[in-house]
Amino acid sequence: MKSILSDRILNMEESATLAMAKKARELKSQGIDIISLSLGEPDFKTPKHIQQAAKDAIDEGKYFAYPPVAGYQDLREAIAKKLRDENSITDAKAENIVVSVGAKHSIANTFMCIINEGDEVVIFSPYWVSYAEIIKLCGGVPVLIEGNLENNFKATAAQLEAAITPKTKAVIYSSPCNPTGSVFSKEELVAIADVVKKHENLVVIADEIYELINFTGKNFSIGSLPGMFERTVTVNGFSKGYAMTGWRVGYICAPLEIAKAVEKMQGQFTSGNTGIAQRAALAGIAGDQTPSQEMAAEYLKRRDLVLGLLRDIPGIKTHVPEGAFYFFPDVTAFFGKSAKGHQVANADDLCLYLLAEANVSLVTGSAFGAPNCVRISYAASEAELVEAMKRIKKALGELA
Repeated sequence: MKSILSDRILNMEESATLAMAKKARELKSQGIDIISLSLGEPDFKTPKHIQQAAKDAIDEGKYFAYPPVAGYQDLREAIAKKLRDENSITDAKAENIVVSVGAKHSIANTFMCIINEGDEVVIFSPYWVSYAEIIKLCGGVPVLIEGNLENNFKATAAQLEAAITPKTKAVIYSSPCNPTGSVFSKEELVAIADVVKKHENLVVIADEIYELINFTGKNFSIGSLPGMFERTVTVNGFSKGYAMTGWRVGYICAPLEIAKAVEKMQGQFTSGNTGIAQRAALAGIAGDQTPSQEMAAEYLKRRDLVLGLLRDIPGIKTHVPEGAFYFFPDVTAFFGKSAKGHQVANADDLCLYLLAEANVSLVTGSAFGAPNCVRISYAASEAELVEAMKRIKKALGELA
């Protein structure tokens, strides 16, 4: 029988991070001791005061009905206040905020609302795996501008200028970056904004989901620059900084036209996010920030631990990540080598080799637009990280 599936889904790539995590779970279910460093999943529990807010919301019994499509008014006001006070996005108001089912949903909503067939979107690469597939799903064309290890994987404003064509509709980047952990400085974002402002109707999607895990100090938002509020969709959420991945709460702050369009789109696809999760999110953004700060400090300790261990592995080349919880080392030194029946031609092969022989799951850099690299998540305990690096070093040392 001919497949009934659409070309849309048949042409879509599976998320590489989720695929590797699935393989790791399958091996674990067989009793194999797998250390998973593939998912961007905080290993901390959601802070207690956020959990309590959800329990209180259930006990109150007021949040079981359909919530407003764009989110509860008090949560949207709290998000807007946070953006004004902490990110200097002074024009942010509740009407500019749409709460969605995670930041991924926020990004998908935005692209569904702004992209026409054949529109181009410039992606700062390396990039989070879902950007390109979402853009293609919406009929757009991803255009990559590539940073490399030598410049901390940060493409430049000059590269952006060179990539813009009459078909360019939007630009997207993440800072702190998934997968590299790199952070764009204020000066770099000013230069990017200056390019964007030269081109009418060009929109920036600024993915700031790792904002609270930034080792350089306060995160800088491009939407705070003069003339950029009306050009910027700021994407954020609660998954990473508040250890709320499973609660699925993300949001955008956007010019009113885009915010209203996203609300309209969401009204047809999912309606509003879960009421209980929204009450928990409100407690997170408006409550005690100490747990988030403590988590960020712990991530910094782990970064320094893993950095020292990686530098002790011959052939690994890495920069020093400035945020998030990833390393993104160049592994080309191992291409063309083999061991135990495994031939390593590329980063995909290397990840499969390490999964089989070291029992450590990583993600190939090809999924992020950088086929010479692999992504290592250090959102794991220190004991797991030490053991994983020990296994990786041994397995890599056996390649010849």
